[in-house]
Amino acid sequence: MRAGRPLLAAVAALLVGYTLSISLSGYFVFFAVSAVTAALALLGLGIVTGSAGMIALCQLTFAAVGAWVVSLFNVMEAPGGFIVWLIAGGIAAGAVGILVGLPALRLRGVNLAVVTLGFAAAADVTLQQIQFPGSKDGIPVERPDAFSDDREFFFFSVIVLVVCALGVFWLQRSRWGASWKSVAFSERGTAAVGQSVRTAKLTAFAVSAALAGISGGLLAGQVQLPYASSFTPIQSLALYVLAVMSGTQLIDMAVFGGIMWVLVPELLKRFGIPQDWGFVIFGALGVQALTSGTNLGEELRAAWWTRRGKGTHDGGASPASPSPAPSSSAPAGITRGERPAGGLALAVDHLTVQFGALKALDDVSVEVPAGTVMGLIGPNGAGKSTFVDAISGFLPRATGTMRLGGTHLNGLSPTHRARLGLRRTFQQDRVPPSLTVGAYVRFVARRHVSDAELADVLGFFGCPPAGTRLSSADIGTRRLIEVAANVAAKPSLLVLDEPAAGLSHEEHVALGERLRTLPSTYGMSVVLIEHDLDLVRAVCSQLTVLDFGRVLASGPQDEVLANPAVIKAYMGETEML
Repeated sequence: MRAGRPLLAAVAALLVGYTLSISLSGYFVFFAVSAVTAALALLGLGIVTGSAGMIALCQLTFAAVGAWVVSLFNVMEAPGGFIVWLIAGGIAAGAVGILVGLPALRLRGVNLAVVTLGFAAAADVTLQQIQFPGSKDGIPVERPDAFSDDREFFFFSVIVLVVCALGVFWLQRSRWGASWKSVAFSERGTAAVGQSVRTAKLTAFAVSAALAGISGGLLAGQVQLPYASSFTPIQSLALYVLAVMSGTQLIDMAVFGGIMWVLVPELLKRFGIPQDWGFVIFGALGVQALTSGTNLGEELRAAWWTRRGKGTHDGGASPASPSPAPSSSAPAGITRGERPAGGLALAVDHLTVQFGALKALDDVSVEVPAGTVMGLIGPNGAGKSTFVDAISGFLPRATGTMRLGGTHLNGLSPTHRARLGLRRTFQQDRVPPSLTVGAYVRFVARRHVSDAELADVLGFFGCPPAGTRLSSADIGTRRLIEVAANVAAKPSLLVLDEPAAGLSHEEHVALGERLRTLPSTYGMSVVLIEHDLDLVRAVCSQLTVLDFGRVLASGPQDEVLANPAVIKAYMGETEML
């Protein structure tokens, strides 16, 4: 999306808000403010639930925190007025969100839902007892002087919504936003690119709760005497279902959800139906969204783009198509590293990994010379994947010593090892489909990547354009993009775990040509795990063979492949590695 479009959309939203503030009747102005406050809470849920993939059933509890702070500052006649109190309420709710988000570091799914719902229930009981400051004495919350009546306060709430929406828009396109989408798809993949899973989860909870806190502060200004009945757990649950149903990770769908929040109960009221049936309607729509795998926002957007003659919306680029094999020339725009001059890129001594009585790796010692592509091969179950998990930090109980260059890796987390320059890819798909190709490469690279650099590294591997949605790329193409993104990070050692899986023969050959030149082109060393022995022969100058968790042979390719023990290990195998 072009940089000017969000600002144009913001101006348009303000114009619509002002028009509504002077044209709606007083009755509907009140409900319009309620729609705005609900939209803000849903906007926050879109981050923690829609983007980060975590269940939070206490959004209105965070809103209560914001309302409580605004009410307290109002009673205290704190300096700064309503706007300062509103910001303070958002900050306080964000801090509470971090505390509530701590269980998300270890819990997922239903367990996390139970924790957040339990927090909402406990907070509800507490609010019933202590009430909001000033409510017992009838001290109304003072609105801003320039927005004192209902119409003016509605326009003020629209301004707050627009500012928050712009903030969310830019956050979703920042490293934080990419980390939220990445951690929702794969925590291991997130850690392996140097992003802290802990930070990703806690920032999602904090921003989501802060938005809810601002929503609650606005509600306090709307009703002026807030009560606990406005922030019950059942309402938080209904709001979560509405967020799932609407797809509120999309900003416009959060606004749509806010309208639905007030419109459905109002329609039920006009037809003489108890308003609590609105929860049933939201629940039914939420079940439909969960069972179908799509939400209303996605369906509406798909219908919109289909009507406009565009099959998919990928940020301006057409869907990925099979890429031709890249030319033999190296990319011109990326700054190349110097080829390492001697030494070891990786030294592993006496590495042992044991699962109960089974030794998956038994006293394994491996050296990867700097500036080389080393192949790690062996029959199925030889311990290759265990070796990669151990050196990349996903098996903290592994014994032995590991050094990346001259840096000891023992005791370091996967995130820390990735930041030191050890990068890896995975056999399973760890590329989050909700990002564009360019956003994913920049996220993985963990540095500034210019447009020219981005185009060059994608062209080098024959990847789709930067604006292409990863959801439109097939599995083989996503593997190429994963390799390209990790190369853009300029690691000292890149471990590739079956990168050619899912590629056509032409793409297979082209990838082999590129992998062989990585040390000289980008100044990195490579460990290649691959089923195709022809690709290994074409790419790797050094080989290490594992068999039953032990090193069978290691050294130059010709010597290793001529080793009788290696030949015997493969004798009778119908599938290499």
